[in-house]
Amino acid sequence: MGRQRDRGSPGAQPGTPFEDADDRSGNARQGYVCDDRSMIVGLRSLVARWTTVVPVAAVVLLAFTWGRDLPGAVVALVTLVLAGSVLAAVHHAEVVAHRVGEPFGSLVLAIAVTIIEVALIVTLMADGGGKSATLARDTVFAAVMITCNGVLGLSLLVASLRHGIAVFNPEGTGAALATVATLATLSLVLPTFTTSRPGPEFSPAQLTFAALASLVLYGLFVATQTVRHRDYFLPITRQGQVITADEHADVPSARTAALSVGLLALALIGVVGLAKGVSPTIESGVAAAGMPQAVVGVIIALLVLLPETIAALRSARRDRVQTSLNLALGSAMASIGLTIPAVALASVWLSGPLVLGLGPLHMALLALTVVVGSLTVVPGRATPLQGGVHLVLFAAYLELAVTP
Repeated sequence: MGRQRDRGSPGAQPGTPFEDADDRSGNARQGYVCDDRSMIVGLRSLVARWTTVVPVAAVVLLAFTWGRDLPGAVVALVTLVLAGSVLAAVHHAEVVAHRVGEPFGSLVLAIAVTIIEVALIVTLMADGGGKSATLARDTVFAAVMITCNGVLGLSLLVASLRHGIAVFNPEGTGAALATVATLATLSLVLPTFTTSRPGPEFSPAQLTFAALASLVLYGLFVATQTVRHRDYFLPITRQGQVITADEHADVPSARTAALSVGLLALALIGVVGLAKGVSPTIESGVAAAGMPQAVVGVIIALLVLLPETIAALRSARRDRVQTSLNLALGSAMASIGLTIPAVALASVWLSGPLVLGLGPLHMALLALTVVVGSLTVVPGRATPLQGGVHLVLFAAYLELAVTP
């Protein structure tokens, strides 16, 4: 083999010729060095610019469209900016996550999205009249099914297809699933069987207990995840060793992380606010298609959870399955643990009933989800089969939501 100048050496400058003796004719030929590092820096700069501009543009657009009837052209513009805000939110969430490390990073995104989701639900309940009595139940249950079957199933499927098998920590994931199952049962199943109020409603005392229990359970889980047993929620290798740092990228500075926190908040406000802006179009489309009102809650949950879904899939592609599961189950837990106390407090001044109890069909889907999730979590590793099973459950939920 002939000698070739090292492309990484000081002598091989970008755009300058170098000799390559590997030509088939045996004669030296000239080529040009491509500076990959400068290309990567350029791409990062481009991403940084658009992920800074889009959240600000989303908030400005939200200020001009809030509370107004939007024509078709404006709805299309809002949808476009909404999609950009979702991608920007994922980018800034990953910056913050890389700065603070796991499991704090996934917790930041889950709580941020859920807080604004709660604000959206309460706002729609205040504006929706009698139709909004089941909105909180429909949206929360949709969030549980999307995260525990859709996001979790996609993450396991992507990771196992790409890396052969999906590996995660059963102790942390099992604790998260148990908490989700308990919260869902206390808040969404028990109201169907209580007798203090007619219909699937809690009495004021029962609603207060459910709200306090949700807060206590969620707070206890967060303390377990971040303080006492933090290692249970960190990604692991195929040999079971905990991965405490991401070796593929430099940790962002504190200034960069602080900027991303602010832009993440703006992006999430834009996502939820613009989603509310297009919700009348969604509601009219659902009604025109002859679908149940519960479909509106499903669509809202899909829009709000899109940033977490994309972030979970990116982690699964990088073989950080535990991070994906933290996002999925943490989002389900935060959705129940924060939404139920919020709507309980809002019910003090909101008129109309607050229906939280699930029907028999949805209770069957919830029970099957908990059983299948438990069997998935116990081994600590999954194949494409487990991911496919959860996705089929999610598809069944969507089908039955449209045609109950």
